[in-house]
Amino acid sequence: MIALLSPSKTLNEKPRLITETYSIPEFLDKSSKLIEILKKYSPAQLEKLMNINPKLSHLNLERYLTWKLPFDTSNAQRAILMFKGEVYNGLKAETLSEKKLLFAQDHVRILSGLYGVLKPLDLMQPYRLEMGTLLKNPGGDNLYSFWGDLLTRKINEDISTHKEKTIINLASDEYYNALDPSKINARMIKCMFKEERDGELKFITVFGKKARGLMTRFIIENKIGNSEDLKAFDSEGYRFNPEHSTKDAWMFSR
Repeated sequence: MIALLSPSKTLNEKPRLITETYSIPEFLDKSSKLIEILKKYSPAQLEKLMNINPKLSHLNLERYLTWKLPFDTSNAQRAILMFKGEVYNGLKAETLSEKKLLFAQDHVRILSGLYGVLKPLDLMQPYRLEMGTLLKNPGGDNLYSFWGDLLTRKINEDISTHKEKTIINLASDEYYNALDPSKINARMIKCMFKEERDGELKFITVFGKKARGLMTRFIIENKIGNSEDLKAFDSEGYRFNPEHSTKDAWMFSR
């Protein structure tokens, strides 16, 4: 069983070191090609491309210009410790033991616009490149065409070594759409998180994102390899809601 996550735009570039173990992203040759394209953009062009402010456009151009290979611990950080958005506030990877991080290494994958697929302990250099960015490249007009079916094939390769062939989708649609579910050789279960408000279940972005991180932590802490065990998830008041769930779309509400 593997859980899929989205990356975050906010980063902690100097995370606390809690393990000496690291790995190298598999598709750095592809990442390098994207970096070479991005280096040619001006701050104003990046501002328009990514819909960001001038400060962020200058910051990210500097990141592209200083991005270099090879990756090592002097110029890159472990992905699961560097990402800092709401999902990762729920996950709190910096408080996990090394043993649990090694479990995550086998059971969590992070989809990325720049790196394709990251293992939690893959080294990465800071970047901003959302999967939905309309970046023209040799493969087409966006990152979905750039990555093609490569990410789908990689997820199939990784899940093939697992006893239970199930993918737990905790990623946003923007990133999940980089995969072709019809070609995934595993059961796909989407986990949804909603709040009860005035008698209705509503998705509230900040809470929903954090809940994805909470679920990921639940998987890691309990070393879950059987998807049915996810129904016991009860972090911060969430409970499995069978009434609003289907076979492969599970609702957790509070």
